Amino acid sequence: MQSNGGHSPPYKPANNDDFACSHVVRLSGRQWWIVAVVLLAVVGLGPTVWSCFEGFTAGSDYRLPYELSSDYWLWRRHCGQACEQGEILVVGDSVIWGHYVPPNESLAHYLNEFSGAAPTRSGAAGRFANLGLDGTHPAALAGLLKYYGAGLSGRTVVLHFNPLWLSSPKHDLQTDKEFRFNHAELVSQFAVKIPCYKASTAQRLRIVAGRSLPFANWVSHLRTVYYQGKDLQTWTLEHPYDCPVMPVTRGLPQPGGIPEPSGGTWVDKGAKKQSLSWVTLNSSLQWRFFRQAIEGLRRRGNKVFVLVGPFNEHMLSDTDAATYNQIKTQAAAWFQQNAVPYFVPEPLSAAHYVDASHPIGEGYALLAKQLLEQPTFQALLASQ
Repeated sequence: MQSNGGHSPPYKPANNDDFACSHVVRLSGRQWWIVAVVLLAVVGLGPTVWSCFEGFTAGSDYRLPYELSSDYWLWRRHCGQACEQGEILVVGDSVIWGHYVPPNESLAHYLNEFSGAAPTRSGAAGRFANLGLDGTHPAALAGLLKYYGAGLSGRTVVLHFNPLWLSSPKHDLQTDKEFRFNHAELVSQFAVKIPCYKASTAQRLRIVAGRSLPFANWVSHLRTVYYQGKDLQTWTLEHPYDCPVMPVTRGLPQPGGIPEPSGGTWVDKGAKKQSLSWVTLNSSLQWRFFRQAIEGLRRRGNKVFVLVGPFNEHMLSDTDAATYNQIKTQAAAWFQQNAVPYFVPEPLSAAHYVDASHPIGEGYALLAKQLLEQPTFQALLASQ
């Protein structure tokens, strides 16, 4: 007998078709086909079926809840409903959304109130829909309209241009140093170089693929709304005793009110002038993307009206005010040259601003009245 040095020989499983592991599941070829069909059905039909199950009707003064500002799937549903009902879409950043005011004091609300238009949706106040999304600078706005507003055609759009995004090279995304900015998933990943955007090629490819896959957008929606922005595996690890199905039974959150206290008007805060580092219009990345947004909308047969500002010019020094006036003049010249109707309002009173670009409720009311009095805007409404 040979000695093995006191060690047992390695275990060798019996040579048969039965696995020794109890957790192994073996599928036949027919069962694999069934699994493939089920997965394809979930990927292909899941978003559509979920839309019916979840239910979504944007009522009076609806705007996306502040905490869902990155839920582009829900924004697309809101946009689609507004288009189906023939509403005029008011699109822009937090100024349009109404960052420091409740939903019933936003620009869209006062446009509805002062225009006296008949309601178009159940519970709606008029013909204007608030499609504002917090933090959508022009580079992000162009992507939002291109990738998530593809069904937006033959409609009327009031597009907001906030000069704040040209007030420094950083706001204009021109700095070489990397920094995080809002809605990086919406900006150009390859076509236009953004100096401060340093995402890896793999990250960019993932974003590009996700934009064109309804299933990926739907999964992102579920994570954002029901699972605190986490994937299901991470969420279940953090909530080991909770049923993973329960969060989806609570439905969509209600439209947000005021996301944060304003701290008073700009005058209340001390009314201090600031020194800004404006970029020129011709060199501005944000202005380039804003033009792309207009051109993209018009190619799809939409009528576009541009609202510039209202920017808090009271906070500008004489030098900054001169530069800003030059930017307004050049922008107006481009709008005229390209037959884009627009309105550059006079600045509101200092007491109507919270900061550089956000009005209080009274400021929105005054702005809505001024806008409705513009002949070019009246002509746009008459053609609607």
